[in-house]
Amino acid sequence: MGPRHVHFIGIGGIGMSGLARLFLHEGAQVSGSDANKSANTEKLESEGATIFYTQGSENVENKGSDPLLELVVYTEAMPEDHPELQRARELGIKTINYFEALGEVANEYYLIAVSGTHGKTTTTAMLIDIFEEASFDPTAIVGSLRSKTGSNYRAGKSKYFIVEACEYKRDFLTLKPDILVITNIELEHVDYYKDLGDVQFAFKELASRVGEDGAVIADTTNPSVVPVLAGLTCTVIDYRSEINLSLQLRQPGLHTRQNAACASAVASFVGIETSMVNAALENFAGTARRFEYKGDCHNAPVYDDYAHHPTELKASILGARELYPGKKLTVVFQPHTFSRTTELFADFVSVLATVDRAFLIPVYAARSEEGYTKTSEDIVRELKAAGVDAEHFMTHEACALAVNESVGSDDVVLVMGAGDVTKIAALLVA
Repeated sequence: MGPRHVHFIGIGGIGMSGLARLFLHEGAQVSGSDANKSANTEKLESEGATIFYTQGSENVENKGSDPLLELVVYTEAMPEDHPELQRARELGIKTINYFEALGEVANEYYLIAVSGTHGKTTTTAMLIDIFEEASFDPTAIVGSLRSKTGSNYRAGKSKYFIVEACEYKRDFLTLKPDILVITNIELEHVDYYKDLGDVQFAFKELASRVGEDGAVIADTTNPSVVPVLAGLTCTVIDYRSEINLSLQLRQPGLHTRQNAACASAVASFVGIETSMVNAALENFAGTARRFEYKGDCHNAPVYDDYAHHPTELKASILGARELYPGKKLTVVFQPHTFSRTTELFADFVSVLATVDRAFLIPVYAARSEEGYTKTSEDIVRELKAAGVDAEHFMTHEACALAVNESVGSDDVVLVMGAGDVTKIAALLVA
């Protein structure tokens, strides 16, 4: 029997809210705190959660609480001196971070974990759709809202659990997958990993947890992935054999077909018929902020995208070019973290130099960082020197106004970044 009362510090986050929904579904009392009210927290409240919008020790006091608070889950970004975290420990209440809590829950199932530098969310959501189509009835947590259901959680009754496996700070090592998907591996999270070899070592440790009767799904020819696969005792499947160019997918780009191939390989391994796989993939409607169409601005289609790594930007740009050949492409980009902006600076400049117009806003810091100096203005300076039409704006409103005044029916707009740049997409189609 699981905890009867769980409290989430930072409950509005996409992962935390999904896990909160799981505990609600299991019949637990769920409370939580978040600094900001959002559509996500309001929906959680409508589903039965109690949410505090001030964060203080009183939120975890157990006096008169029925049932008593038994578990506090916190995000990794939470400081150790957070008043709720400190008070819970003083009271002897069990405290674990999100990934530890996820592992405790998910490892009880036949676990399908989707890892990789890029494409985790889309591949996970595709898998959920496929398993639904085949009546495999999975439980799942995905790192975005599925367009099909508007939720990041699916309650299932079968043995299967589908989840994203995040590599940041080796968080995915709380999981013990029966099937592991590795979409790709690149140097990322440069504030934590020393180099690509360090990233590969973490993935290898995760892959080694897959049992002999399980499987690892990967591109077996990718030079960054090959060292991770060496010496594994489980089945290794090359997802490239599942790439189907005849599928009529709703989202553009080779990267989307690669994600679909990963999902197809998993489905094949567990015995789902190809006809069901293809039907689910062709009807797949995507997830929030993954090349998500938001509306038009002066007859220019506006897409909102979570891309924040140069490889992800490139994939989304190529997807837009594929979908709208001949149209001018305006990219609105907000870099995410100073470490990533600094370490991958040349790659950001190179990718953004391929668009017709680039509008940037200040870096979304996300966390405290020292020693990383590159900024959005530096990117714009380099782009201008290369002859690219580029501008920097200090506010979302100023940037949205500039886009609004410069696009028409011959344009397509991509709003990209992992921070709050999504507000600009909303402003453009308001």
